Amino acid sequence: MKENEDFNNQTISTRNQMPLIGEDAPAFEAVTTQGPISFPADYKGKWVILFSHPADFTPVCTTEFMTFASMQKDFSAINTELIGLSVDSLYSHIAWLRKIKELTWKDMKNIEVEFPLIEDIRMEIANKYGMIQPGASNTQAVRAVFIIDPKGKIRTILYYPLTTGRNFDEIKRIVMALQKADEAACATPADWRPGDDVIVPTAGSCGVAKERMEDKSDEMYCLDWFLCFKKNQ
Repeated sequence: MKENEDFNNQTISTRNQMPLIGEDAPAFEAVTTQGPISFPADYKGKWVILFSHPADFTPVCTTEFMTFASMQKDFSAINTELIGLSVDSLYSHIAWLRKIKELTWKDMKNIEVEFPLIEDIRMEIANKYGMIQPGASNTQAVRAVFIIDPKGKIRTILYYPLTTGRNFDEIKRIVMALQKADEAACATPADWRPGDDVIVPTAGSCGVAKERMEDKSDEMYCLDWFLCFKKNQ
């Protein structure tokens, strides 16, 4: 009896495990609507948004895929690729994506989903990424979003309940904020948008203490010793 209990606890623990921010994104090979992929090897040098949805032919997921597909060129412009996943079959994916093309919602119509949608019937990839959460469902993935950088590191993790569609402008904003932070060795303030001023790291960190103390130019301004901004350039 004790052995069965230990086995069940171990199974639950394994099922619920998920990679964390700053860790390597778990590698996998998968069959998708765009052919086989090997991740992250096939996406070296690219930012990636890996996201899961509960099921094909469901209303919230349909609006999300229409939105993601309509924004694919916007993401490509910032060196970002999209990869979807659910535990449905490849045949279900293909039929659903064909149906999506027939729908009109808001200003979106004739939407063709050209990014890969992973078949994950055995939930192997979903379990690797902690996308199966028993409190929500044992048979469907939650709405997870993993933003992965060009080095294959996880930089952001977002989770949404089954009932709530994602904010895709925010997902894009996060990618751009991460790119800006990497490029300029800075941080971004609340509600940052491209073109806004950025935050200079706190004195003593990231080798900028001297810069903060000696910068007499108009490029930097401080609200207090711990909160300094650099004007957008």
